[in-house]
Amino acid sequence: MSSNVVHETHSETVQSGRPIDRPRRPAWIEIDLKQLRRNYEVINREKTKGLKLLLVVKDEAYGHGGLKVAKAALEAGVEFLSLSNLDEAMALRGGGIDTRILLLGERQDEELPWCVAQNLTCCVDSQEVVLKLGKLAEKVGRPVPVHLKINTGMNRYGVRWTEALALVEFILSTKSLQFEGVLSHFAMSDELDKTFANLQLERFKMVLAELADKSIHVKYRHICNSGGFLDLPQAHFDMVRIGLLQYGVYPSQVCRRIPGIAPVMSVKARIAAFQNIEAEDVVGYGMRYKAPSPRRIGVIPIGYGDGYPRIRNEGYVLIRGRRAPLVGGVAMDAIMVDVTDVPEAQLWEEIVLMGRQGDEEISVHDVARWKNSVSYDILTGWRARLPRIYLS
Repeated sequence: MSSNVVHETHSETVQSGRPIDRPRRPAWIEIDLKQLRRNYEVINREKTKGLKLLLVVKDEAYGHGGLKVAKAALEAGVEFLSLSNLDEAMALRGGGIDTRILLLGERQDEELPWCVAQNLTCCVDSQEVVLKLGKLAEKVGRPVPVHLKINTGMNRYGVRWTEALALVEFILSTKSLQFEGVLSHFAMSDELDKTFANLQLERFKMVLAELADKSIHVKYRHICNSGGFLDLPQAHFDMVRIGLLQYGVYPSQVCRRIPGIAPVMSVKARIAAFQNIEAEDVVGYGMRYKAPSPRRIGVIPIGYGDGYPRIRNEGYVLIRGRRAPLVGGVAMDAIMVDVTDVPEAQLWEEIVLMGRQGDEEISVHDVARWKNSVSYDILTGWRARLPRIYLS
């Protein structure tokens, strides 16, 4: 492991009570904070002057560590963060993050006083929520900013675009609230076919035109996610919401690339055991693998209990810069790999399950393909028992 380790996750050092000098388990996640900062530098150079960045750090910053990523984002000059629930927001506030936070999604009634007290900006899409926030704002005696969420076709959250103007006028009539932003969300902005994305954009622009006709000013207009930032410059408006891209992962295989962007997360482990097996021997639960000839099997102490996909006879790890294929089925705490073609492999040496080693790389998209899922699922799916190591 690199010598510039600076921190381990809250779950490792606090919840488990693990002393700093106790041996760490031989499987871990590395988060390269230097590369994260470099990604922010690249994104800042790429964006147009005056365009605001809202960085999405929900779900522990897509598995990278919410507080660490938030602090790095603020160092990069970001003025707005975004999360999806109150617990996430309170964790950042408790960690000393006092910058603006936009809460995506819907809020329960009992959450709203907390949002106002903690200076959390809510998305609104109904008169009921506007009324409740307005009354709370009156009690605290200061304007409370809100962002109107418009449903332009994804049909998840938001007021339908044809009904947005009426709700904006209702917000403006609630004098204790500050109508600050309008947002929507692309259902698919990162593929080559931009037909539906362009339709959503036209619906969004239709609402903006209605507001302009009424001389209604909006400080923040935002619809772009990472895919939109990369491929739809005409939709950037005042602010873009960067999620996956900041972590060095592109949302699709076909969206535009930016030189200098690279993954921040790697997953590593050490070889815990070897088994020398003969032809016709089987490996693992369910006897899913039968050796065609004498083979040397390495056992890696990580499994689906840590978030690695529960796959069979598919995928590979990197040992000494070479691919070693998975054999048998992934267990809760173990993966077996065929190291016959890497005869010099040694007990307890470092291997890579996701990331780069030598000239080879296993990307998050590779792991997602083996699982028949998406990169977001892989990044956020690593379990808390797998320690996070932060490299400066």
